[in-house]
Amino acid sequence: MKKESSDRLVANNKKAYHDYFIEEKYEAGISLAGTEVKSLRMGKCSIKEAFIRIERGEVFVYGMHISPYEKGNIFNKDPLRVRKLLLHRAEINKMEGKIAEKGFTLVPLRVYFKGSLVKVEIGVAKGKKLYDKRQDIAKKDMKREAEREFKVKNLY
Repeated sequence: MKKESSDRLVANNKKAYHDYFIEEKYEAGISLAGTEVKSLRMGKCSIKEAFIRIERGEVFVYGMHISPYEKGNIFNKDPLRVRKLLLHRAEINKMEGKIAEKGFTLVPLRVYFKGSLVKVEIGVAKGKKLYDKRQDIAKKDMKREAEREFKVKNLY
């Protein structure tokens, strides 16, 4: 019997799937202030320009924009501040080993609520070349065209 997931998506990084091949995925907690969580509950988050770095054995996300909570006044934090991600030491070591290889990087894929906790899905990614992106676009166009033809045939 499949367990129902109570994940509620807040932000998705579609650009990451376009620009990178995602090799592995990790789930991390994130250290936030109270007003940031309230803002996330309202869906005010962007991870389009965000990236992740490992510094001194700790993982941080840069460029993640969480809009200030409108009723938060003095308790609001800087929307683009650096935020710490919470992972197990073994996971951090595994990621460090992977990004030491040429061409690998860490990108945030999505931000979501798992129950009452805010989670970030991290992807260990390898950059795509221009021709890889063109192939993906061509495949997507062919699939869209096939679906359109199938839909037209079923209407008659």
